[in-house]
Amino acid sequence: MNGPLSTLKILDFSTLLPGPFASLLLADMGAEVLRVESPSRMDLVRVLPPHDGGVSASHAYLNRNKRGMALDLKQAAAVAVVKQLVSEYDIVLEQFRPGVMDKLGVGYAALSAINPRLIYVSITGYGQTGPYKDRAGHDINYLALSGIASYTGRRDSGPLPLGIQAADIAGGSLHGVIGLLAAVIQRQATGLGQQVDISMTDCAFGLHGLAGAGYLAAGVEPELENQALNGGSFYDYYRSRDGRWFAVGSLEPAFMQLLCAAIERPELASRGLSQRPEDQQALKAQIQLEFEKRDFADWRERFAALDACVEPMLSLAEAVEHPQLQARGLVTQVPRGDHPPQAQIACPIKFSAGLPAPRHIGAALGAHTEEVLRELGYAAEQIAQLRADKVVA
Repeated sequence: MNGPLSTLKILDFSTLLPGPFASLLLADMGAEVLRVESPSRMDLVRVLPPHDGGVSASHAYLNRNKRGMALDLKQAAAVAVVKQLVSEYDIVLEQFRPGVMDKLGVGYAALSAINPRLIYVSITGYGQTGPYKDRAGHDINYLALSGIASYTGRRDSGPLPLGIQAADIAGGSLHGVIGLLAAVIQRQATGLGQQVDISMTDCAFGLHGLAGAGYLAAGVEPELENQALNGGSFYDYYRSRDGRWFAVGSLEPAFMQLLCAAIERPELASRGLSQRPEDQQALKAQIQLEFEKRDFADWRERFAALDACVEPMLSLAEAVEHPQLQARGLVTQVPRGDHPPQAQIACPIKFSAGLPAPRHIGAALGAHTEEVLRELGYAAEQIAQLRADKVVA
């Protein structure tokens, strides 16, 4: 089984999270990904705790199914290797600040001159243009500047750091994959590649969805707890007597009736239709009072039998054991050489034709350097010289 993307060959120059998560999805779906790293500037994910058998669990996951090559791109001989590779690996994924790859001699202009079919995906914080293009940033900064953080949190405590890196993954990784695949489809029609410019701030801004449409078309500014879906209505989390939480999403009248019947307050159902903020806050207070009368286990058993859009808030450990996630096969066992397989999150995209089984966890630095050089036609003595010159590792 090869996977739906088995015809794609990708050179991945990215580090940390956004690019590697994008290429993980591509590799899981069958693409051949060759990760090119610096032999002297470590990807910090390699040392990110926790570790399993001396290997960072995050690195082992983000880089599974990828081959790894170590090249010092500051040396001309390494640039020559990349220029050979792009005749075959005709998709590049990179995550440097704008201009860095150009200075190294492996930017889009230089490589597309060798292979006009080259698709070159650049993931950055702020994009290839604009006054912030050279500015440093992290996920929290992109969410702040895009406006998302301004209405994510509580009025009494302000914005909050999210549990996941939404701008990095939903912004950078997923939009990077979308842009890459769209360019592949266009190349099939035209025979030509192109550069795909992915700004994590732009893509986070694109995630505003309903709130963005409401502001731009109707002038309604989203703020903390003033939207139906950000805590401004009864659509919210409620604490049980023993301090656990439930997510209540019973927006439709039929679901609201089931919710109110379950908490033994059927008269509250009609109040869910009110658009007045004060009515919604009063309704939330009444629902919270009822949830505080029973423990988590009691509520969980009661709502398990109802299709009311009410679910328990699970820890990650509990989510792993949930029968729905288990039925969907969201945990997979990944080979790691002579050691027992490592449990990892599986590719969440399902295909009727299936996907290839995971091949290996993230590789050691330069694990496949010699193998790749031999495929390019380098002789043993040439490879030895490159190692001696510290061009490769």
